[in-house]
This record gives sequence, structure tokens and C-alpha cells, in this order.
Amino acid sequence: MALEFLGSSNTSQGGGCPSFYRDTETGDIIVQGIALTDPEKRAQLLKVKPGEDAVVVPAILFELHAEKIAGV
Repeated sequence: MALEFLGSSNTSQGGGCPSFYRDTETGDIIVQGIALTDPEKRAQLLKVKPGEDAVVVPAILFELHAEKIAGV
């Protein structure tokens, strides 16, 4: 599996995340980011299965890279 870097946001203090990648074999989108740790917000997540987690992604990241994510 090779990942294609699609972009990151300007909100990162370290410059690494949140970021979007595309799996070049499947076309799936991979999100790198800070895990959602707020207990009240985590309690509202539906049916989180083992191995799954929630990642916080600022809305600006979608706005900045919408065309790349959509494959346009």
C-alpha cells in the first residue's frame, strides 16, 4: 500500500497534522490527526468498534483540499 499525500492544514503547530492521504491501491482516504479525547464528545460517538477511533479535523482542511479529496 502506498499513500499519496493530499495536504494538511495551517492549524498544526508542528506542521504534520491533521493531514489527508489517499491509498493509491484502494482510493480510500486516510486521516492523520489528534485523537478526540473529550469524554463528553466521545460519549456521543455511535458504535465505535475495536480498532476504530475519532480524529479531530478542522473544517478548513476540507475546504483547502476538497478537490484533491474528491479526486477532481
